[in-house]
Amino acid sequence: MTQDDLLYRFRLRTFAVAAELGNVRAACRAMGIHPSTYYRWKRQLERHGPEILRPRERRTPQMANATSPLIEQRVVAFALGHPGFGPARIAAELARPKWGGIRLSVNGVWRVLGRHGLNTRAKRYGLVAGYAAPPEPQRPQPAPERHLDVDHPGQLVQLDCFCIGRLSGTKGTVWQYTAIDVASAYTWATLQVTGVIRQRPGPVPCPPGRRRAGRPRLAAGAGDERQRLGVPLHDLPGHHRHPRRSAYLDFPLVAGHLR
Repeated sequence: MTQDDLLYRFRLRTFAVAAELGNVRAACRAMGIHPSTYYRWKRQLERHGPEILRPRERRTPQMANATSPLIEQRVVAFALGHPGFGPARIAAELARPKWGGIRLSVNGVWRVLGRHGLNTRAKRYGLVAGYAAPPEPQRPQPAPERHLDVDHPGQLVQLDCFCIGRLSGTKGTVWQYTAIDVASAYTWATLQVTGVIRQRPGPVPCPPGRRRAGRPRLAAGAGDERQRLGVPLHDLPGHHRHPRRSAYLDFPLVAGHLR
């Protein structure tokens, strides 16, 4: 049901209420209209019938000095072809012979663009970009899943350490050491307590605005043992790096290496 249908039913209901009450002013007061409006509708109803109470469609008035539809189409087409031009530039360009010599004021161009919703540069660029853009943005292909190829258990073991902190009943810092077999996903874990390390004179401070470069540090003596066994050291990516966990070891599981 449209708005016109609701208004038509309201007007018919007004005459029905007036007939039920037998008082025109009381009916108009109940329906919220003026009695003069009721009598105007009544004269139309008696002369033309109930259909005259329906709202009539009114066309847009055509003024004598209105811009012709053909010129409006030329202005809109030129504005979309040159979305960066303003009304003054569009009026000047359309007045040139190569564009047809259309004589139209700057205000007239602005009104034509306003009737079509193109009176600003942002709206013109937005409409042109909307037609030029694809229906959906191109989604990047997902990166291939990383995988370590191993043939048998014990071929590749990953070691990691994590600082748990201080726990009740312990003297020193508690560390968790973990070893994971890549082939079987078998995991070993152990907790170790390190003693209190006395403060030593710190290194030479870095100049302001610079970061100290260097590889992750291992426990005392671990570097010599790693070089003796030929275990490579790998840095974790920057977005996975942690102050206390910044590297892992590819440790081949040989009898006597893990105990």
